[in-house]
Amino acid sequence: MTASEHRALPLRDYDHLPLASLRQRIRPLTDQDIRRLLSYEEEHANRPLAVQAMRARLIELASGQSPTDGTEQIGPDWPESPSGGGPVSRATVAPPVSPPPHGNPAQPGKPKADKQAP
Repeated sequence: MTASEHRALPLRDYDHLPLASLRQRIRPLTDQDIRRLLSYEEEHANRPLAVQAMRARLIELASGQSPTDGTEQIGPDWPESPSGGGPVSRATVAPPVSPPPHGNPAQPGKPKADKQAP
């Protein structure tokens, strides 16, 4: 599948969607859209749970259910980064911390370079 065909998939960034949200994400799709996703899944990762979820939804649609309006979808359209934070800069980085000497947390450690000769 070419890059343009990948962008034409009915779900944005499909390859990075967690399987847990797939059942909700395919509910508003038509059977034709699900068949395209199923074909893509079988050609690439072929994850059994993803294939099973899509086949089950195709059976539901064939039995008379219609695609939902998508209001019951949970989570964002794009997966979030695990940290959820922004870019790191000098203003946002934490100050360096030296380990306490001999494991005493009440006594903060100092780098050896700070020692002064008598």
